[in-house]
Amino acid sequence: HSAAVPAPDQVLDERGRDLTTRQLADRLAHWQGAGGDTAFVIGGADGVDEGMKQQAAEMLRLSSLTLPHMLTRLLLCEQLYRAYSLLRNHPYHREG
Repeated sequence: HSAAVPAPDQVLDERGRDLTTRQLADRLAHWQGAGGDTAFVIGGADGVDEGMKQQAAEMLRLSSLTLPHMLTRLLLCEQLYRAYSLLRNHPYHREG
């Protein structure tokens, strides 16, 4: 990986930690409270460089399936929106 790319906060990988929507919302609240930026890295066809994975604060999984990176971007946006709406008590996310 390039020196111009800082160490990522979150790497999305099929071997990463599986979170529920509630757990992602809790993470989102933590990131917001910590201030600064949170960067997500989504790998291309060959995945994410091992060195970058090792530098990441955490590896998360959106699915055990291998997904095209463009679809992964869409799923990540949806899940962040869902987590944000959950934190704001918006009825978009329904649990139960």
